Amino acid sequence: MLTSLESTAGDGRIRLHELLDRFRPDLKPFEEVYRHLHNHPELSRQEEQTAKTAAEHLTRVGYDVQTNIGGYGVVGVLRNGDGPTILLRADMDALPVKEQTGLPYASTKHAKDVEGKLKPVMHACGHDSHVATMMAAAELLHAARSHWSGTLICVFQPAEEQLDGAQAMLDDGLYDKIPKPDVVLAQHVIRMRAGTVHLRAGPLLTAADAFDVRIFGRGGHGSAPQATIDPIMIGAAVVMRLQTIVSREVTPGKMAVVSCGSIHAGNAPNVIPGYLDLQLSVRSYDPDVREHVCAAIHRIIEAECQAAGAVEKPRITRTYSTPSTINDAKTIAALRGTFQPYFQDDLIDMEPPAASEDFSLLATAVGAPYVMWLFGGLDQNTWDEAVADGTVDQLPTNHSPFFAPVIETTLRTGVDAMALGAMTFLQSR
Repeated sequence: MLTSLESTAGDGRIRLHELLDRFRPDLKPFEEVYRHLHNHPELSRQEEQTAKTAAEHLTRVGYDVQTNIGGYGVVGVLRNGDGPTILLRADMDALPVKEQTGLPYASTKHAKDVEGKLKPVMHACGHDSHVATMMAAAELLHAARSHWSGTLICVFQPAEEQLDGAQAMLDDGLYDKIPKPDVVLAQHVIRMRAGTVHLRAGPLLTAADAFDVRIFGRGGHGSAPQATIDPIMIGAAVVMRLQTIVSREVTPGKMAVVSCGSIHAGNAPNVIPGYLDLQLSVRSYDPDVREHVCAAIHRIIEAECQAAGAVEKPRITRTYSTPSTINDAKTIAALRGTFQPYFQDDLIDMEPPAASEDFSLLATAVGAPYVMWLFGGLDQNTWDEAVADGTVDQLPTNHSPFFAPVIETTLRTGVDAMALGAMTFLQSR
């Protein structure tokens, strides 16, 4: 199938670009959608209003819409004759981050997380951009439907930040409800110059594993440590020892990251607590490296507890796990054939970020090739000045309380890339 689609894309490059200009909707309403979503973010598994916004738009445009898949997941299907089935995905959830951008549409929202704790909420990863661009691209592709044939699927996915939203949709029978795709595509806004797009074959995003760890000691008075087993000492030793996994157990040149993102024990200066909690994050590309690192984490934690004389084994719970994102080379080649003439010098090469995603599961569940590309969201002058000054690393990136893509250029680029990506594979008429 892909060979014929490549040929179709090659034969129709100029026409595809003309279709974007002819059928692109007025983006001003979608800029307002973006501002509204940014001002009203929703945490993972709470994306009710965001999902409603997406579903109502798809219904109004003319898609067959299903809601509440795997939580608040939304799917719109546009059947438009014979041809391939192309699935586009946008994620919807926000993060428990207190926004500090100072924008007039900045979020001041707070919401309870799954543990019932009240948290500030912010779209610090650009998922509001993803929703708005997908909505506009869906309208563009519907308007241009006389020029292509096939089936288009628009998926608005919940709970990407928890890395379990895609699996939740699959577990809820996603592909019993909609056609199985031939190609799966997604995009993500990141810290890049607005207007730029990045395509990369092979490894793009890392596999991710997270662990909640409880180390058990024996509590007591701070003045009598000999009568206790101090879990803080064990925890400190564990955190330091974990850093030797990458430096001493992973082959140089292989990518791996082990981070401790949270450590907590005790509530008073004169009390040695009975336990300590750690939260760990692992990133990797290679499956063998991933398996070794995760096994080493268990080995080190258990050994340190044994060395300290802990009377109870540590509790190590894997809280989430998602595979690496490995872009299909043939699909990238087809996309490059349409993206390069359109984006020209704004189609750039960059090093892949050590971030993670669960989007690939939507493709691997049915054996379909997939690609995620990245597009820039930072003000062009700000980016150019930072490049000249050598201060790019100081610019706010995803998950920063200061991260907020500029609207107009980012939205236009995302809409065009998503629509062009779909039309690369849909059968030309």
